[in-house]
Amino acid sequence: MDKIKIEQPPKKELEKMGVFSWPIWEKEVSTFDWHYDDRETCYILEGNATVKDNQGAVISFGPGDLVTFPKGLRCVWQIRKPVRKHYNFG
Repeated sequence: MDKIKIEQPPKKELEKMGVFSWPIWEKEVSTFDWHYDDRETCYILEGNATVKDNQGAVISFGPGDLVTFPKGLRCVWQIRKPVRKHYNFG
């Protein structure tokens, strides 16, 4: 299975991808299990979170990170500071 990918592309690249027109998702401080039925790419606007995948890898991300979660990933989200992000599936 593919790994979670974190990038910090320049704003021009984000604009070219249409990131700022994607829907916004917000979540309070919490911990929850998640499964990705499809690939998700998200751009973190605010907050801080850690995701632990089912193989034990731990990834942390925050504002300015473009994060791609592979299809089929099972993981646990731990939101440390309330998260606000743009997201896109597929």
